[in-house]
Amino acid sequence: MLTFYSLSCCIAQPTKGLQSSPSLPFFPGNPRKRGFPSKVLLRIFTVHSGSTGNSNGENQSQRINNAGMRLEETVEAKLGKLRLDSWISSRISGISRARIQSSIKSRLVSVNGRVVDKVSHNVKAGDKVSCTISELQPLRAEPEDIPLEIVYEDEHLLVVNKPPHMVVHPAPGNPSGTLVNGILHHCSLPTVATSSLEVLSDMEDISDDEGSHSTLCGASVRPGIVHRLDKGTSGLLVVAKDEHAHAHLSEQFQQHTIQRIYISLTSGVPSASMGRIDIPIGRDVNNRIRMTAIPGPIKQGQARHAASRYKVIEILAGGGSALVEWRLETGRTHQIRAHAKYIGIPLLGDEVYGGTKSLALSRLRPRIPPSCLSQLSLLLSGLERPCLHALALGFTHPHTGEEIHFSRPPPPDFAGILSQLREMGMEKV
Repeated sequence: MLTFYSLSCCIAQPTKGLQSSPSLPFFPGNPRKRGFPSKVLLRIFTVHSGSTGNSNGENQSQRINNAGMRLEETVEAKLGKLRLDSWISSRISGISRARIQSSIKSRLVSVNGRVVDKVSHNVKAGDKVSCTISELQPLRAEPEDIPLEIVYEDEHLLVVNKPPHMVVHPAPGNPSGTLVNGILHHCSLPTVATSSLEVLSDMEDISDDEGSHSTLCGASVRPGIVHRLDKGTSGLLVVAKDEHAHAHLSEQFQQHTIQRIYISLTSGVPSASMGRIDIPIGRDVNNRIRMTAIPGPIKQGQARHAASRYKVIEILAGGGSALVEWRLETGRTHQIRAHAKYIGIPLLGDEVYGGTKSLALSRLRPRIPPSCLSQLSLLLSGLERPCLHALALGFTHPHTGEEIHFSRPPPPDFAGILSQLREMGMEKV
């Protein structure tokens, strides 16, 4: 298990080391495999032409994507009260939770003979449940030749080091240039003679909330995406290539057994050098694109449980900023950004959550030497995104059961700002 000390030692190296090191030493790098044949992914991301085809083709498609699989079972007495989607997920292996939720919303599930279309419906002992797995929903996404840094790849999954400013999946405002578009090209998926590629994939919510939910043509465009990173966040992200991998990784996120470590640069320094923030997060009623920490009892529909652990690694610029490590216990949308704002240290460059250039200026200028004032203006002008990086990722391989770990240093923009702040003053914690 990693310690804060080992991480601190690795991060507190000169900027050159951050930029050039292929892998931080506390996480041994895994071999990079470019262009690995994605036969499984090709089977899962089946092209949907809309034609009926012959019966053999239809049967083959059903075997591939599990459409039409049926479950008829009675809830056991010892289980007590459970959510319908959770119970079905526990009874069918290799099918993602999102797929089961889609089946429920498509009215393909009944309880005691009555159709139920609410995923959160509670089942109890003795209830008779009948479920038919729905078709994978057709999603539109064009494969694009986008450079991707593939950290690791095998026939079941791949790990990508996402650059800042890249959106994970297509949406009305970002129909192209996304990570999904790049993955489709990387895996050499087939195309169809239409204006866009229709790819079959799971829809609805995925296990980890991180990142915003968006849709295109009525269906989420997230083939194989198990979790998300915000557009401005850089770092590691795992992508499933088959439905078993997707379901297994999703379960790890639900059980909070995925190891995720982030680092950030903050505006100001937290009053305590380390701590745990256990404050629910919900949608900000005054700004629908922003989440907010909501103290107090969780009210249904308003907020969800969220917990983050943080540790200050370095105090920078005389106390005007800090290099902070974050470990997530949950993965709510914008969790680190909302929790950082809540404890009064919004991320540098995070205009949405209060990390404005004016706030950074007010906290940095009084604490740095006069000789650094011109350098401060240059630093602030270079803030184009929240200074947040997904540094490390660890999980159990869904097919081999092996514990695998990956790490990647921050990209040049983050490392450059960190270097400038260190020149203004740095104290290790």
